[in-house]
Formats: sequence, structure tokens, C-alpha cells
Amino acid sequence: MADWEIWVTIAALTVATAATRSSFWLVGHHITIPKRVQEMLRYAPACALAAIIAPDMLLVSDHPLVVSLANPKLLAGVAATVFYLWRKNMLETIVFGMLVFTALRIWLH
Repeated sequence: MADWEIWVTIAALTVATAATRSSFWLVGHHITIPKRVQEMLRYAPACALAAIIAPDMLLVSDHPLVVSLANPKLLAGVAATVFYLWRKNMLETIVFGMLVFTALRIWLH
């Protein structure tokens, strides 16, 4: 790829990013989102997080789907979920989940 092509690509992506991010700011007050859609959007961050984390917990590099006690990511995720339901503290849950995952990785391998 030539240098000018790289710079044109960077400029085009900059314009596209700025246009998509500023469009809500520029015309957002003209658009009314229905109450039902607003209620559904409350769950969007949790769904996005689940979509990112679930495949990592269930898929192991050499196996398509690992749902067993030999999967330390899955066990640590379950332990972290139970811990969060008990404590309701996200930072403590992250630390607890990583400690459980590290201990299981060391113990199982």
C-alpha cells in the first residue's frame, strides 16, 4: 500500500468515526426514543459484556466447546458470579474471579 493510500484510509476512517459519534449529539434532541426501547436499552451493556465474556469462558483453543470441570475459565466465572451475587461489589468480584482462575490454572495444569 502506498503512503497516500494509508493517509486517505486514516482520513476516511476519522471522518466516519466523527460522523457516527457526533450524529447523536447533533440530531439527538430531534429524535424521541419510545419508552419501551429506552427500557430495553438498559440491558445493552450487560448483553454486550456477556457476548464478550461467554465465548472466552466456553471456548478453549483446541476444543470447540468445553463445558466441564476441567475448564478453569468456566469454573472461575461461575465462582465470580456467585461471589458477586453475595457481595454486590464489582471490584472485589474481579479480584476474586482472577484469584480463583489463577489458582485453578495452577492446580489443574
